[in-house]
Amino acid sequence: MSDCPPRTTIGEERCAEHGAVTHPVGPFRVLARRFEQEHARDSKGREAEYIEQQIAKIRALTAYFSPTVRGLEYLPSEGPALVIGNHNAAFYMPDTWVTALAIVDRRGTAHPAYTLTYDLLFALPLVGTFLRRIGAIPAASDDAAHALAEGALVLDYPGGDWEACRPWSERNRIDFGGRSGFARLALRTGVPIVPVVAHGSHDTLVVLARGDRIARWLGLPSMHIKVFPILIGPLGITTAVLPPPPLPSSITVEFLPSITWPDLGPEAADDPDIVTRCADQVIQAMQEALDRLRVERAHPVLRGYANLARRLVRR
Repeated sequence: MSDCPPRTTIGEERCAEHGAVTHPVGPFRVLARRFEQEHARDSKGREAEYIEQQIAKIRALTAYFSPTVRGLEYLPSEGPALVIGNHNAAFYMPDTWVTALAIVDRRGTAHPAYTLTYDLLFALPLVGTFLRRIGAIPAASDDAAHALAEGALVLDYPGGDWEACRPWSERNRIDFGGRSGFARLALRTGVPIVPVVAHGSHDTLVVLARGDRIARWLGLPSMHIKVFPILIGPLGITTAVLPPPPLPSSITVEFLPSITWPDLGPEAADDPDIVTRCADQVIQAMQEALDRLRVERAHPVLRGYANLARRLVRR
């Protein structure tokens, strides 16, 4: 079955294979309306003071995954940068929070930093407001280029829900789903790309299948949702509607040396071949790092349980 093309309007998707317009079904129609309303809002609502108030809570939550951060010296302490990561663990995304905390540790909260975030989350009551206040902007917006032009850092996960919901058997694979827009953005703005690789995060959930056909049947592509993951938990097979609790897999986040193309000017962003080569260079560096971490930090779930047990004994 072929994928549907890009959306026409919010809440409406035309599928080339069937030539019909599909709409979100059931409760997803309400989300589609909220999705449209959120897209009409000003995206950037970051509040440094609010972020300061949330840091301790987020750090306490991520402690469940006994995180380790490496290579933080590769992240510029100031100035614009495009941080590119591999996306994991569907809606839990624990490595995203670990990475965000590392960025705050390196740069503080006064220097603006934003995260391109799954558009649907902004349509959820209370969640969208919280995300905007901590510096999240919708992935489908044009605000990333504006933020970089203003000297901010932007954290992006090009693989989106496609990578975050890849099957557990593919957990050690970088899969951006063919997306290379991040390289185009870096070329056009002239900012460095700082790859960041997470290992162990996709072990926190066991995804059996992306459920992309189910997503199409539900009309979810109209809200930029390509998946409806099928999961397995303590009570058996389930879906994103009733997700199992995450396993305490030990997460390692590693920043890699920055990648730039000083010999290429902004006009290179208009050459698809150049953009693809630059994107492939970043992906290759990330895959090599993930392959190394897979060996160095083997059995993250077992290590995570061991770390939790040691903490309980100390108490």
